[in-house]
Amino acid sequence: MTSPIQLYKQAYSGLSSNSWFLCLVMLVNRSGTMVIPFMTIYCVQQLHFSITQAGYIMGLFGAGSILGAFIGGKFTDKFGFYDLQIFALLSGGVLFIFLGFQYTFLSLGIGAFILSFCNESFRPANSSAIAYYSSAENKTRSYSLNRLAVNLGWAFGGALGGFLASINYHLLFWVDGFTNIVAALLLLRLIPRSGVVKRAKDKIEKIASSSAYRDKVYLLFIAFVILFAACFFQLFTMQPLFYKTQWLLNERLIGFLMAMNGILIVVIEMVLIHKLEGRRHPLKYISVGVILVGLGFVLLNVMPATIWSGLLVMIFITLGEMLSMPFMNSFWISRTTEHNRGEYAGLYTMAWSTAQVLAPTIGGQIILHGSFSLLWWLLGGICVVASIGFRFLYSVITSP
Repeated sequence: MTSPIQLYKQAYSGLSSNSWFLCLVMLVNRSGTMVIPFMTIYCVQQLHFSITQAGYIMGLFGAGSILGAFIGGKFTDKFGFYDLQIFALLSGGVLFIFLGFQYTFLSLGIGAFILSFCNESFRPANSSAIAYYSSAENKTRSYSLNRLAVNLGWAFGGALGGFLASINYHLLFWVDGFTNIVAALLLLRLIPRSGVVKRAKDKIEKIASSSAYRDKVYLLFIAFVILFAACFFQLFTMQPLFYKTQWLLNERLIGFLMAMNGILIVVIEMVLIHKLEGRRHPLKYISVGVILVGLGFVLLNVMPATIWSGLLVMIFITLGEMLSMPFMNSFWISRTTEHNRGEYAGLYTMAWSTAQVLAPTIGGQIILHGSFSLLWWLLGGICVVASIGFRFLYSVITSP
């Protein structure tokens, strides 16, 4: 019988050194993520914008990220993933610092759009880089390692951001910008540009590479991803508000429940993926994971208002997240070639960016005109639809 230590060792073994370097770069980058989580508070309390204006600023962040993902995907295929990552990190670092000196609604809005455009172009390039440095046998684990870095970075950045905001909000912009620049320099140092060789391909093969926008199966996959992601993002938008206003939990308990998501991912995901990777088709795992997330939201309607109920809900949602998201990455990667991977990655990133914009807007409207209870039932139903959709895609691609 394999001991827990051996199990963890196996889960993290076999990954390339460059996969670990990319993980470290992501950890440094995400450890500085603190401007966006505190942006609405900064706009209202420090700049004295209205809540509506603060919402528009966040909307411009979302719009810039969608366009940045689209252009980033195109540029990744045209120029390669390496240079685009460096550009996105360096420009994002400078723009974060620049944004801290914008005090009017117009200048802050324009700055937010340009910043998110540059910053989000990093994601398709980074996704392509992860695929480039991983093998067919460990691609899913490579993406899980990257998710682990993101979650650790978010947890640290959020905690540090709260501390810095209590001293001076402008420190958030400087730290966020500085970590972006350090991440770029770290990438240059650990993975020199000379070590990345974009293999020459003849023009015929390049033309023959299919476009993500003509891949009907992939477009359906993206539609179901948007449905699922719009539900999932309620975890960080409307669910904390529900805990505060309906279950009357205090901020400390709410913070604990939110932190459990990252903790469970760090402790469990790599081992879970190690045991599951390659045993079944990714769409099967995705379908089950989406159902578990939907069930977690539905439990909010049937469980008593206690911290233990909240913990059970978080376990269901996080387990569903761990089953679905890593295998979503392995699915889209399986449909790509070296020539169109950036475009596929860009479209996948756009799906999540779109859902991030839609989630708080739609969730807020449902609560305003209905109730929290209606929202949780609807999220459960949408997750069922998405789960059936992913299962349908499996039947389509495996049918003779």
